[in-house]
Amino acid sequence: MRLCDEAEAMRRGEMGAARQWAIQHQIQVGTYLGARDMVPVCQAHIMADTESLGETGIAFLERFAAMPAADRQVRIPTITDPRGTDFGAADRLKQQDWMVALERRASNAFEALGVLMTNTCINYQTIMPPVRGEHMAYGDTGVTIYCNAVLGARSNFEGGPSALAAGLTGFTPRYGFHLDECRLGSLLVEATWTPAALHEWGALGGVVGRLAGDYWRVPVITGFDHVPGSDELKHFGAAMASFGSVAMFHIPGVTPEAAEAFDGPSPAAIKVGQASVTALLAEYATGGDTIDVVVFSAPQLSLLEMQMLADRLDGRRVAVPLLAVTSPQVKPDADRMGLTARIEASGAMVLSGMCFYQSYAREMAEANGWRRLATNSAKLTNILGGYGYAPVLLSMDQCLDAACSGRIP
Repeated sequence: MRLCDEAEAMRRGEMGAARQWAIQHQIQVGTYLGARDMVPVCQAHIMADTESLGETGIAFLERFAAMPAADRQVRIPTITDPRGTDFGAADRLKQQDWMVALERRASNAFEALGVLMTNTCINYQTIMPPVRGEHMAYGDTGVTIYCNAVLGARSNFEGGPSALAAGLTGFTPRYGFHLDECRLGSLLVEATWTPAALHEWGALGGVVGRLAGDYWRVPVITGFDHVPGSDELKHFGAAMASFGSVAMFHIPGVTPEAAEAFDGPSPAAIKVGQASVTALLAEYATGGDTIDVVVFSAPQLSLLEMQMLADRLDGRRVAVPLLAVTSPQVKPDADRMGLTARIEASGAMVLSGMCFYQSYAREMAEANGWRRLATNSAKLTNILGGYGYAPVLLSMDQCLDAACSGRIP
């Protein structure tokens, strides 16, 4: 790999041991993936939950945190994905003390490195969204696909060490979705039906993700009868990434690079419609009609989703636990506007800064007796089977009916 003078100085150790480790890590990654050089990045986003990090990952961070301050500080704005807990709600979730202690250690280490503990997977809705053409080093798949597709920024899925390395160096290897040729469409999907609800957008994203089934394939989706909004695209992209490892898509007339999606003739279209979504929903319909817990998470809720929940819960009372998970940026606004109080008046819990499946979900299930879970997140539905749950994918209204009755409507 070709290195600029600055990166070469890092490699020689002239800018501290932390940056020397970081550039050497990036050289190894870039060499493996065929990168010709490094590209400067404007922002990095790191997985921050301790279920991902583990004791070893936290000790790794703490070694950097113990270095001299001048050697360990990140060089570009560096933010974090959700934590593994909401510190104010850990007891109510029956999370154990050792989990919270690990989270505090991780937060302290990140802060020592100059990382901003944003604890969010919807930073593109709340924190300095990137603009078209900016290069990023993002570590959350839902964040990456949204920013690549909807905003026209450029990032690969960065593993935790790689995102940290980008924060320390200000570079990332130039491969994959940093390159024009990798951003071209390679799969044409014709939607014969346009979803109406968020869970349907997520389910359709899951269908398209399965059709793609490859990080390097870029679906181009046509046929929608209206322009989807930010929350619809959020659920659509997050599910596509979860079900198919997809990192980018195009929608003509909606996403910024769709006009040049195909380099030459487009391939034959694969048609998908309501029947495909109904079939995916049916995959999660078995397991009985009782509900143990209802979760709105993955991705975290926007302010508008919080308002929708508040409006639909006014005057109602939940019969089973209902968890509404939002970001630390949205939560204060929801508090100020009275949305949090209205949601919690039903007996529901509003959680901030965490993500359900990254929060020791299996241990929470065992401690609380949760198995059958309802959600409107296709991404969460796809993941939670591996944590011992029997999830069902429903609309927001159906989830709330289930929360208030304890049964699937």
